[in-house]
Amino acid sequence: GASNGTPVFSWKFTITTIALLVSFVFLELAPRVIRFIGSAAGWMLRKKTDGRRTLLVNLMDKEQQKSAESSPASKSASGSEWEKAQAGEPGDRDRDWSGIVGFFHPFCNAGGGGERVLWAAIRATQDRWPRAKCIVYTGDHDVTKEQILKRVKTRFNIRLDAPTVQFLYLSKRRWVLSSTWPRFTLLGQSVGSMVLAWDAFSLLVPDIFVDTMGYAFALGLCRLLFPKVPTGAYVHYPTISTDMLDSLDPSGATAKQGLHAGQGVGLRGSAKKAYWQLFARLYSWMGASIDVVMANSTWTRTHVQRLWSPYRSDKDKDHPIQTLYPPCAVEEMEQEVEVSEESEKARQPLLVYIAQFRPEKDHPLIIESFAKFVKTGTRAAREAQLVLIGSVRDDHDSKRVYQLRLLVNELRIRDRVVFRLDEPWPDILGWLRRASVGVNGMWNEHFGIGVVEYQAAGLISVVHDSGGPKLDIVVEVDGQPTGKVNPYPIKYKRCIYISSANLVF
Repeated sequence: GASNGTPVFSWKFTITTIALLVSFVFLELAPRVIRFIGSAAGWMLRKKTDGRRTLLVNLMDKEQQKSAESSPASKSASGSEWEKAQAGEPGDRDRDWSGIVGFFHPFCNAGGGGERVLWAAIRATQDRWPRAKCIVYTGDHDVTKEQILKRVKTRFNIRLDAPTVQFLYLSKRRWVLSSTWPRFTLLGQSVGSMVLAWDAFSLLVPDIFVDTMGYAFALGLCRLLFPKVPTGAYVHYPTISTDMLDSLDPSGATAKQGLHAGQGVGLRGSAKKAYWQLFARLYSWMGASIDVVMANSTWTRTHVQRLWSPYRSDKDKDHPIQTLYPPCAVEEMEQEVEVSEESEKARQPLLVYIAQFRPEKDHPLIIESFAKFVKTGTRAAREAQLVLIGSVRDDHDSKRVYQLRLLVNELRIRDRVVFRLDEPWPDILGWLRRASVGVNGMWNEHFGIGVVEYQAAGLISVVHDSGGPKLDIVVEVDGQPTGKVNPYPIKYKRCIYISSANLVF
């Protein structure tokens, strides 16, 4: 105390009190301020795009009326069971709803399994709400609506009601390319997806926003800007998973898998690990904002649940994360590809790999394993050919194919490997009729539509012992194996093994 009796307050106590008050005010007000700014920005976007929305809706209504007068609505010839599962029973929903469903899929013309999901989802939406408008936000400026829908029909055999589908072209797709972010790629692409989502909302604000590519941050931005717009995500592959985090540890179970396997050592490795862990939290926080989440496999759902569920307990009560297998052309396979004792006699010693030419598909592993098989000199090896079937999205994929061709030449199996780029669906069916084995070399393949198609077409599946193929596809049925065969198969006269680290034919 002081000599005059006035109490003396410690300056430390005063500073601590002020700091606590500031922290409380910040924690209490900051979220409200952010939500207010976000809602204000969303209101501005709505006002900015109202005119375009009115014009687009009127145009699509006129096209739909004209189409209805000239011919009956088209129906899809594939994926009907998947569509029925989504459309529900007739009369159990408001079929007259005519709002706008926005599908965020910047690479809609890529021609892969993810795109099959997009088109099947649109077909299901058309079945559920015939008057609804399906808007696809895409960056494929080099193709028209007619060209895209034609490819959907030829590549996937999915027929869409064209008048209720429209494409809005994004101008900032480069923001989500990995080449744009040589450092901090995960964070960079995620931030880029928010920039791209803003680009989409600047064109048109939908009534329902659905991401079918895996951009959780784009959905988080939607929730910030438009709190009342329902959001949905179909997750093909988590942006980051616990397996990826574990792979950094050189002594971990997945230390030899993935592009960054065993790199979590030293100062740089510790920094990478801390960065990934921080990003995983951000990713989980964004995932917690999504209303409805569907995963394409048991593996994907398990990893998404581990990351997201702790942050979305309230949403999980009404809408728990579900597994919804992607649409596969099984019914069409049964119709188009005969599997019988007689048809097996026509099989050739062909091994097919249906996959986009992306790094994670690990085409070099398949080629190198096939080269080892050829060098065995067995009768099967002397006659065998490897057929690589896949779509090429851009220059990066083209360069990747070029590198694979160089590898084939180096291994001296040029005359034994066939490249089929952007193969139309009827030709793919032809390969599946003739081939004997279907392969897949990707570690932790999220699902594996191609593997399902292999089995539906009667091929032996030789796949990586991980991910969706391991947990959902190449599994025993009635106690009998469906992919791995015994060491002495009578019919095929060859040995096939499945290994977690390699593939051996």
